[in-house]
Amino acid sequence: MKTLLLVDGSSYLYRAFHALPDLRNRLNEPTGAIYGVLNMLRRLHKEYRPDYSACVFDAKGKTFRDDIYPQYKAHRPPMPEDLVCQIGPLYACIRAMGWPLLIEEGVEADDVIGTLVERAIARQAQCVIATGDKDIAQLVRPGIWLVNTMNNESLDESGILQKFGVTPAQIIDFLALVGDSVDNIPGVEKVGPKTAVKWLDQYGTLDDLIAHADEIKGVVGENLRKALDWLKVSRKLLTIKCDVPLAMDWQDLVAVPPDTARLTELYEHLEFRSWLRELKQPGPEKNEKAESSVMAAIVDDPSVPEGENDDGRDYQIILTDAQLGDWLAQCESAELVSIDTETTSLNPMEAKLVGLSFCMELGQAAYIPLAHHYPGVPSQLNREQVLQRLKPWLESDEKLKIGQNLKYDRHVFANHGVMLNGIVHDTLLQSYVLESHLSHDLDSLASRHLGIQTISYDEVTGKGAKRIGFEQVEIHRAGIYAAEDADIPLRLHRVLYPVISQDAHLEYIYQQIEIPLLEVLFRIERNGVLLDTDLLRVQSGELTQQLVALEQQAHSLAGHAFNLNSTKQIQEILFGQHKLPVIKKTPKGVPSTDEEVLQRLASDYPLPKVLLDYRGLAKLKSTYIDKLPQMVNKQTGRVHTHYAQAVAVTGRLASNDPNLQNIPVRTPEGRRIREAFIAPDGWLIMSADYSQIELRIMAHISGDAGLIHAFSEGQDIHRATAAEVFGVPVEQVNPEQRRYAKVINFGLIYGMSEFGLATQLGIERTAARTFIDRYFARYPGVADYMQRTRELAKQHGYVETVLGRRLQLSDIRSNQRNRQMGAERAAINAPMQGTAADIIKLAMISVHRWLAEAQLQSKLIMQVHDELVLEVLVDELPVIKENLPRLMENVLKLDVPLKVQTGIGKNWDQAH
Repeated sequence: MKTLLLVDGSSYLYRAFHALPDLRNRLNEPTGAIYGVLNMLRRLHKEYRPDYSACVFDAKGKTFRDDIYPQYKAHRPPMPEDLVCQIGPLYACIRAMGWPLLIEEGVEADDVIGTLVERAIARQAQCVIATGDKDIAQLVRPGIWLVNTMNNESLDESGILQKFGVTPAQIIDFLALVGDSVDNIPGVEKVGPKTAVKWLDQYGTLDDLIAHADEIKGVVGENLRKALDWLKVSRKLLTIKCDVPLAMDWQDLVAVPPDTARLTELYEHLEFRSWLRELKQPGPEKNEKAESSVMAAIVDDPSVPEGENDDGRDYQIILTDAQLGDWLAQCESAELVSIDTETTSLNPMEAKLVGLSFCMELGQAAYIPLAHHYPGVPSQLNREQVLQRLKPWLESDEKLKIGQNLKYDRHVFANHGVMLNGIVHDTLLQSYVLESHLSHDLDSLASRHLGIQTISYDEVTGKGAKRIGFEQVEIHRAGIYAAEDADIPLRLHRVLYPVISQDAHLEYIYQQIEIPLLEVLFRIERNGVLLDTDLLRVQSGELTQQLVALEQQAHSLAGHAFNLNSTKQIQEILFGQHKLPVIKKTPKGVPSTDEEVLQRLASDYPLPKVLLDYRGLAKLKSTYIDKLPQMVNKQTGRVHTHYAQAVAVTGRLASNDPNLQNIPVRTPEGRRIREAFIAPDGWLIMSADYSQIELRIMAHISGDAGLIHAFSEGQDIHRATAAEVFGVPVEQVNPEQRRYAKVINFGLIYGMSEFGLATQLGIERTAARTFIDRYFARYPGVADYMQRTRELAKQHGYVETVLGRRLQLSDIRSNQRNRQMGAERAAINAPMQGTAADIIKLAMISVHRWLAEAQLQSKLIMQVHDELVLEVLVDELPVIKENLPRLMENVLKLDVPLKVQTGIGKNWDQAH
């Protein structure tokens, strides 16, 4: 899972100011709060190693809460002057450290955090929120927890319950009752935490308490009834807003490398001497990064043209036919032109052109505004006429183009009936091939490799509620931004591509896989897949009935009604009332009810099994069955996923909006979702899946004679492994032995330990150790490969696929044993995952080209892990069945044969 780390900067700023000594530099400027916050950020990033992160601060001025309640925070004294003067340097340090820094007007930091967390959780990420603010406890649920570096506190759901006596879902009601003195929000008079906990434990929610307010006796009951109207206002003030219209998304929050020069300047002024020494004398981790830097590889390289960092620019706005003709002539004669589009939407199937930019020489670029509209907008060239004039050049294969993420731009042009051809370079893919573990957005690349701070989208469109569409941006301001978006890729190409071209393996990955794949993915995304939305609605109704039945069954097994989504109630029922064995506890000592615990209990007790079934079906319904129909494109009537080509460090593709790669297939209900992916009349769905591809790659990479023999002879590899491990003839292997062997085969290539194997098979650790020893005794080449790979990974900091794709391992030299062991497991598996990714990409390219060259109408519509899915014209079925497996099995020659299994049906499930 991806990890999002969000830091409540405002919360820590005040705490650091009051907690730390009055530190000052030689100019007598206060620095304590700065030091405290920066130290906390350094610690957090080191401990959690997040994929995405940001530091969030409150904006100046009023928020919507002040409109609801003018006395909100009114009692707070003005910020001390010694703290005010530290904010500017603090922000500068945070940015120089590479942290995204967020400040949103009209809302608080809590609301920005809540919005980002909701978006991240919806995409199956996990979230760590660093804060000392109890209000944020309301956000906690599975996958979200709080940390407080001031007291080393970490709070998940059970931790919130233990600390406050209520669940995260009850935090708002709890605070409404007791009040929040920090924010000047009164509670119910004479109601403290104990009373609030007692009421919520009895009634569940504030609404239910209010409904039974007449039952509360004594003075405290009278006070409650007096406060009923206020409680509704209080709850609004305390509720974190989770739908703030942010300019960025959580996946944009990628840390960039520190600006060492700027940090040195800041630390010298602030006199943070120990951190200065780190910058001037980097430790092993910093040296490792420097050695792997692309910039370090091209220093003094004569093949790199001079002047890459020369920032002299000549950007023009094209408003007349004469100007357009002049620039088109330059495009026609140029060897390579960088191109970029400005649009109305990030959805590639819906985006419309607002303007185009071109660059063919460093620092010289032009922007053609086509659809800006605002009061006083200058006269622009007609969009359709410009596109018709440019169409021959845009669609020419001989006129070579470069850009950043040109698959998106290709969709935009296609939306206007123009096919962008001649794409030979893409800086997004160049960065991905060279440094897959880093961020690849244009701003980060410009900063990292050119030392250029680009104009941000926020700077030209504004942020939050004040954001405007690009079509409303003043043309000359838009022109500078857009022209830069064409200029920077050309500059980056002059820096990045020479490094790729010097390495034959990287050149192959880039030129023969990633660049051709751009065209294939564009076609697949454009094709889309037909969806039977009526069937999904029927399935939704059926699942609703099943969920109701499971809920009733759970109530019957428990002996009374309860909330199946309440961790506290489930804990009480399972371990308090039913006395089930406690499998494990949370860090706070409370019995855990996570999925692993329920699965282990389910083998002996019926209620945990029902709870697991309920959770699984509820997630299936909300995530897929109810959501997929909403994602059908109105123009095409199909679902069009987006394949992210430069995300996974292993080279695998990622499917988004919707994610077609995570549709579950292990349950009947999950598999039924695939029934809704259908072929139109006269067509069929065909699935082609590589069989046991990672095991075959293991045989090739390890060179183990036993594995190679088994695959070469076409043996059932799990049966063959069982025969070796259990010491019986192949024909005498029973189903249970084969099952054990399958777990061993797949487990070991993922670095599974004897404990993991014992847990997976439900056996003693000594028995698991015996199985592993027997496996390695029979397949010594695998053991040698694992040891060799660990050593090479530690030596180089990366491993490689069969074709030479580099897979960086940032934790392989970590001082933390758990992180290092995790990196070692990744080192063993990454070459297999990465090679499998390369093979399926080569297969997509090969199949796509064959379909085009043979002038067949059948087309690729999905790629899911090791599987290709096609929409096949019935009349073309015989030729597809004959050629598809052959093409896929021959894209890469290994020491063992690749095997492809195919299936055909009217829907995806039938074809699988």
